Amino acid sequence: MKKPIKQKKITSNKKPEKSLVAPLKSTGGRGYKGRITSRHRGGGVKRMYRLVDFGQGKIDQKAIVEAIEYDPNRSAYIALVKYESGEKAYIIAPHGLKAGDKIEIAEKAENITGNRMMLKNIPLGVFVHNVEVQPGGKAKMARSAGSYVKILSSDGNNIHLQLPSSEVRMVNEKCFATIGTVSNPDHKYRDIGKAGINRKRGKRPHVRGSAMNPVDHPHGGGEGRTGIGLKHPKTPWGKIALGPKTRSKKRWTNKFIIRRRKKK
Repeated sequence: MKKPIKQKKITSNKKPEKSLVAPLKSTGGRGYKGRITSRHRGGGVKRMYRLVDFGQGKIDQKAIVEAIEYDPNRSAYIALVKYESGEKAYIIAPHGLKAGDKIEIAEKAENITGNRMMLKNIPLGVFVHNVEVQPGGKAKMARSAGSYVKILSSDGNNIHLQLPSSEVRMVNEKCFATIGTVSNPDHKYRDIGKAGINRKRGKRPHVRGSAMNPVDHPHGGGEGRTGIGLKHPKTPWGKIALGPKTRSKKRWTNKFIIRRRKKK
């Protein structure tokens, strides 16, 4: 019988950088009035928040990767980098980056994983992540594990990007992006295994609406495993749960969407 192949450990065993962590208060799903506004939340393991630098505003500076670390607050790994000035920071770790590698942040840099530069200087067809929506703003797009944005074309002062959802969006060419895809692409294959793991993550048990009484949920009532008796599934407050668009028609970023995502 063949022995299972041991996977090389990606993250380091070091403790988080003390100067780059902050307390993270748990709300338990309660709003400012102390009432539950988001159901099925509570408990969970206490954790500290890692102060991740999404903007990476150290232009024209090189940095060395000191460690790749696990972050309990996000699906991707994070990298501890040290800039030439001596300052340390956490960044979203690209897939394939390892301790000891060197990265550069500049308007124009070499096309290698981890380097960050303006979209206008990145070749077409390249996968990028941690992309800015507005020049000088913090990166907003493609930050979760395994995600990436594909550079499709250039149109004047704008770059056309294909998002993970298949949506095509227009972004200013002066926005910065990081070369490569986000680390930990196998996150989507993670098996929770048992209910206790979700309790540690702060997720409480979820009760089906059809198991409730009519007074508690639109799906409630009936004898045994009765159907919901409605044309569309609804939320506990009577709104249609599946299908309707939730994006605001007045959202300011709508003008940048060239092609909507494909329906599944």
